[in-house]
Formats: sequence, structure tokens, C-alpha cells
Amino acid sequence: MIETVTSVQHNENKKNPGLADANQTLINITAGIVMTIAVSLSLYQLYTAGVAALTALVQRSIHLGAILTLTFLLKPAFSRARKDKFCLSLFLDWILVVLSIYCTLYICNNLTAIFERQGDWLIHDRVVSIIGTILVLEACRRVIGVIMTGICALSIAYAMFGPYMPELIIHKGYSIERITTTLWLTTEGIFGLPIGVAATFVFVFVLFGAILETTGGGAFFIDMAYALTGRFSGGPAKASVVASGFMGSVSGSAVGNVVATGSFTIPMMKKVGYRSHVAGAIEAAASTGGQMMPPIMGAGAFLMAEFTNTSYLTIIKVALVPAIMYYLTVLVFVHYEAQKFGLKGQPKENLPKITAVMKKGLHFIIPVLILIYVLISNYSPMMAGFIAVISTLSISIIANFIRWMVTGSAKSSLLGFGMGEAGLMIKAFENGAKNAIMVSVACGAAGIIVGMVSLTGMGLKFSSLILDLSFGIKVLAILLIGGASLVLGMGLPVTASYIVLATLAGPALMDMGVPIMVAHMIVFWYSQDANVTPPVSLASFAGAGIAKANPMKTALTSWKLAKGLYIIPIIMAYRPLLGMGNTYELLHWEVMSCMVTTTLGLIAFASALERYFLRKATRVETLLFWLAAIGLFWPTYWADLAGFMAFIVACALQKFYPISPTDQGGQ
Repeated sequence: MIETVTSVQHNENKKNPGLADANQTLINITAGIVMTIAVSLSLYQLYTAGVAALTALVQRSIHLGAILTLTFLLKPAFSRARKDKFCLSLFLDWILVVLSIYCTLYICNNLTAIFERQGDWLIHDRVVSIIGTILVLEACRRVIGVIMTGICALSIAYAMFGPYMPELIIHKGYSIERITTTLWLTTEGIFGLPIGVAATFVFVFVLFGAILETTGGGAFFIDMAYALTGRFSGGPAKASVVASGFMGSVSGSAVGNVVATGSFTIPMMKKVGYRSHVAGAIEAAASTGGQMMPPIMGAGAFLMAEFTNTSYLTIIKVALVPAIMYYLTVLVFVHYEAQKFGLKGQPKENLPKITAVMKKGLHFIIPVLILIYVLISNYSPMMAGFIAVISTLSISIIANFIRWMVTGSAKSSLLGFGMGEAGLMIKAFENGAKNAIMVSVACGAAGIIVGMVSLTGMGLKFSSLILDLSFGIKVLAILLIGGASLVLGMGLPVTASYIVLATLAGPALMDMGVPIMVAHMIVFWYSQDANVTPPVSLASFAGAGIAKANPMKTALTSWKLAKGLYIIPIIMAYRPLLGMGNTYELLHWEVMSCMVTTTLGLIAFASALERYFLRKATRVETLLFWLAAIGLFWPTYWADLAGFMAFIVACALQKFYPISPTDQGGQ
């Protein structure tokens, strides 16, 4: 808001100097307050991450209160603010700030009493809850837009008017008091899992990225990656996909993977020309795949071994090939994005020299090595982020001090050096808090949807409908499980979502003849979809926060990139993709044939969806790619042959019949 209003006022200052002076004074005061709140929030997050943990409701409410305050001070109520109404606009924003602070303090000061009178609410509780919910909706409107805000409002309306809903989703309905107090005074709504994720390791890793950027570490990693991959089309994005796969397999959290690796990869992708929302979406899709990649699979491998009564080694064996296929699909989408938008490699002479880059910023590799070590050593993501922040600050100060000692002039002083470093730290802390606004507001708004799903019992109700609605058809049951996992994933971690789905929906698949291992793998894959599927796609929101992109646009793009997440489980149910044929061997000819046809089918599907292969596809070529994908996915050999022939014809047309200028209109 400060920057927006300043630009709007510039041309009016001469007409009314008195009003201009008053406005400028308000802007300066507001800017100082914003810096103080932002720096304080960053220090608070570091304290709770690495020094002392607080009660969940207190920790999350303080975080959200500070985020709401920053939102109302930085984001204008409307995109265009009239100059002569600026004072009134700022006055109204300050009212919202005061209300945000009051609603936060109300929870902190009355925490014990709130716990004791659960369900027996005072009038004051109700008023504060209504105000707090409205504040989150308004912040969502300012930061994300009306679509997400409308979805939140519809979820509240569904909870209110349950008796008037269609029979399949009918419920008894809840009062405004029950809805708002659930959302604001418990950890089942706004202060639930989404904001809990944002208020812990997401913020710490966003701060880590801000410190790297401010101290020069971000530029170092970007230059290094640019020097190594700049010659290739979409090189940094492809490196990001592979790196996220390895990191995600160990970290156990798609969101944690996004914020850990995205601090490097997303700015790298943006630098070579990827659009902001696409860069965030690529990281989100790649990080989600890490949960399916052996050996850890976000703890899923160990749980599945227990559920299916098989060895851990067997789980690893059957999970590896589908995970590789998923990453291949993401890589194909990334390659097409680079080709379609002309993101070609740069000449070697235009790229920074790797030796010069390493000499200038080699010390920034140390915090990254420390981060990798603590993640592999099973530290929590929050503690890993805390250690990464502290080590980055420390190493940066030491390196700058050594550089100052070697190159410092007689005019420079130790006091001047210290003040300069303090200024950099303050700037880094301020930028970190500002960068976290988007993802925290998105997660707070997502908490409204989560709360309503939980309150109305929609999640479990959706799962129980699978047997009734699938009519014994496997593919229909799998699609319904995907929908159920999406609803459950709004309010449950991936591991919990897998457990619930395996308990409720797994038996339905096994009753249809699906082997137990395949049934559990299907359920486990679909338990990941909430990370990249709107409206509650936490991995996408985290990527959007780092990329400074629109969260919903990022979520929709990641949903497209992660299409393998939805297609591959269906293939598992009909074909021996997991090596679970009659021989239980990966090298059986039937299993190998399935792997080849599925891989080609995924490439054909991505080509049809993007309308691109070696070049822009014509309508005929696009149709051939669609037919190839359907045939190669269809579980019969004659369909495989037909799909393969269609794929060969489409590839031949792309290779040997380039489009002439007169044919462009037919694309």
C-alpha cells in the first residue's frame, strides 16, 4: 500500500502541499512501523523454531496477527486509491490493524479460559471470532483475490445451510456462533494445519531465502547454476526437478521440500525466463513427487510395509519405477514450457565463468551443506531451517569481516562495518516477513475450508460414498478415492490422509480384485494430491510465496504439471506396473512391456495437453497424440499397438513435415 499510494500521490503534491506533507508523514510513520513489525516477526519465528516452543494456538495466533497487520499496512484495499481519499483509506486500514492485534491478544490473554469453556462461549468470544474470521477473509481478498475468498465464503455457507443441501451432502447445519468460534478459537479452523505449516518451517525457510538474497548468497547460487546449465534449454528447471526428487525423498514433507530447495531453484528458474507462477508450480510438482520416491517416501514406505505385511525392500522395489515415471512427466512438461516460450540456452561467452563465481561466493556452500546434513540427520524441518538461518548469518558476517580486513581502507572503521552488517540483517529480516505474507494469508484462508470440512464431516462422508457410487467399477472407484483424498488432504497431513484412506477406501479396492499392495500404493499416491490441487494446495502456495506469484494461478499450473499423479495410479489398477504380475518380478516381459507403454503414453499425454513435441502441434497431430495416449494406457495389447502406431505417426509428422507459414492458422 505504501508504494502504491506514493506513486498515485506524486502528481498531486503540487496542488495541495499541506495534504501532501500530511500524507508523506503518515507514509513515513507507517513504513517505520512495518519495518519494526516485520523484523520482530522474523525474530519471533526464529525464537520459536530453535529456542522455545509455544502452545500451538498462541504461536499460530501471534504469527497470523502479525501477518494480518502487515497485510493491511502494505496491501491497499483496492488496486486504485484516489489521492484525496488516501487519509481515510489509511485510517480504515489502521482500524483493521487494531482489530487484528486485539483479536490476537484476546487469544493469548485468555488461553486457559478458552480451553475451559469450549462450547460454552461468552458473547465476547463470539464477537472476537466473527471479527477475526472477517479479517482473514479481507486479507485473503487483498492478497490472493476474490476467487479464493469466494470459496472460503461458500464453505461457510455450506456449514450454515446444511439441511438445505442435496441429499448426498446434507448435514444438520451449524450456527454462526459454532462456525466462527470453531474457526477462531480452536485449532480446527484458521489456526489449524495450514497456518501451522506456514507459522513453523515455511516461514523459517522463507526467511532463509531472504537472508541468502540479501547477503548475496542467492545471487551466488543463481550465477553458479546459470554458469552450469545456462547453455541448455530450461536447464535450471530440469535441475530443480531432479534435486527436489532427491531432497523430497529424505525430507518427508512436500511443503518443507518446496521451501528448502525453492529458495535456490525458483529464483534460478525466473532468471532464465520462466514465469513466476510456472517456477513456483514446477518446484511444487517436483517436491510432491519426492514423497513417492524411495527410500523414505515421507514415512509412507514404513507404514505400507506394516499395512501390507511385506518387507520394506519390497515396497522400495515396487515404488521406484512409478516414481521415476512421475518425474519424467514433470520433466517433459518443463521441457515443453522452455521450448514454447523460447527459453533457449545462452552462448558460453554470455554466461558467468564458474571459477569466478566460486571464488566470490564459495562460503555460501557451507550453510547448504549444513542444511543437507541436519535434514538427513532427522532433525525437524523447523530446526533445520533455524540452523540454516543462523549458519548463513554467521558465515556471511565472518566472510565479510575477512574481506573487510583484507581490502578495507583507512577510512573504514570497525564501527562502520558493524553498522553495515546490522543494516543488512535488519533488511533481511524485514524482507523475510514481507515475503511470507502471501503464503501465510493463503494458509489462513485455507484453514476456513479445512474447518468447515471437519465440522460438517464432509471428509469422512465423501469416503464412505465410494462403495455406493462406484458400482463396482475400478476406475470410477479410484477417481472417487482421488476426490476423497483431496477433501481429506485439506485437513490432514499426507501420512494421516493415507492412513484414513487406507482404512476407509482400501478395502473397497481389494473387494474389486485389486491386490493389497496395489490398493495401498494407489491410496498412497492419491493422498499426495492435496499438495498440488486447488483450492488447498499447500506446496503450491509455498512455491507461490517464494516466487512472489499469484497462489491460485500457481496451484492451477502445478495441478497441470503433476498429471502423472492422477494417471499412474489408474494404470496400477489395471496393469502390472508395480511388478506385481503372476511372477512378482520387475524383469518379467509383461511388466517391462507395461513400463514401456505407460512411459510412452505419459509422453503422448503431455504432448497432447501442451500441443507440443518437437514443435507446435497441429490439430491433426494433437488428435494423434490424444489417441496414442489413450491406446497406450488402455489395458489391452491391440490398444497398445494402435496407440504406438498413432504415436509414431505423430512423431514422424513433427519430424519430417514442418509447418509452413500458411498453416499456422490451422494449429
